[in-house]
Amino acid sequence: MPAKRDWDAIAARCTRFVASWAARPRPAETLQDLARRAGEDRADVYGFGGAVERLERRVADLLRKEAALLLPSGTTAQQIALRIHCERRGIPNVAFHPQCHLEAHEEKGYERLHRLHAILEPVGALLLELPQRDLGGQLPSWDDLVAQLEWARSRGAATHMDGARLWQCEPFYGKTFAETSALFDTVYVSLYKDLEGIGGCLLAGPDHVIAEARVWAIRHGGRVASLYPYALSGERGLDEVLPRMPSYVEAAREIGAALAAVDGIDVVPDPPQVAMLHVYVRGDLERVLDAVAAIAEERRVLLGRFGPTQVPGVQRTEIQVGAPTLEIAPGEVAELYADVVARAAG
Repeated sequence: MPAKRDWDAIAARCTRFVASWAARPRPAETLQDLARRAGEDRADVYGFGGAVERLERRVADLLRKEAALLLPSGTTAQQIALRIHCERRGIPNVAFHPQCHLEAHEEKGYERLHRLHAILEPVGALLLELPQRDLGGQLPSWDDLVAQLEWARSRGAATHMDGARLWQCEPFYGKTFAETSALFDTVYVSLYKDLEGIGGCLLAGPDHVIAEARVWAIRHGGRVASLYPYALSGERGLDEVLPRMPSYVEAAREIGAALAAVDGIDVVPDPPQVAMLHVYVRGDLERVLDAVAAIAEERRVLLGRFGPTQVPGVQRTEIQVGAPTLEIAPGEVAELYADVVARAAG
């Protein structure tokens, strides 16, 4: 049986973090900061008023869409968007990559709740995840992206972007968020995956689609009494975190180059395209996990969570670059991962 490790306790003893998710602030710190930001704001009522409407307008403008809707989760947002698109076309089929979030992490919600079908023709909607997390944050070239969307439109299909991490894409494409989003009918963006918000997301698109999405939000159980904590933390992310994103992307590239030079380590993609990358190491999983735990205890640095791959003897972890990652030089990151490989082989 695999050894049990209390990773929360291990993380609590660390002072530096390669993967930014491991260094999230304590709730008390977040709530104090949001209280200061709230000022004289009044709470929204079922999503109307206050910071919620302000954030919706801001994101709609940022993505060059007519309207946006704040929702509790991306799973809800994506299923609603695809249901609307497919129902309007009378075609219950959606095309997407088999490793996209909709297929890999949402328990077939599109099928079980909405009777939508995957990758059958004719196509009612095309979903593209930019960047695609389960592929290490990979992006298609701009020309390929445009070609895929033109293919969908030539067949009368709607186009939807899973832009949970769209905030990372500007440096790769050299395009604004608005220019990328303008290619799609609807766009979903996360408030917590990059922007360090409490949770929540926004679905943006034409007025008539977002108006229908508000009705579907009720049907999904997504209309809650107030959403202002999500909205306030989302505004903070846009103000304070989003401007740093280019530096996170650059750090990911530097870390990727340093790691790719280490024997026993592969980086995907190489070089990294956004502010994340997947790191593959060779060695027994239990030995790798023992090494990560030992390094955390000895050096107070948490590297990340490793898990198995389909290739025997190869384990994978994901580095999501954020402010905590920048506190560790790329050379030291490579040294730490080289230590993992050496200990796992020993």
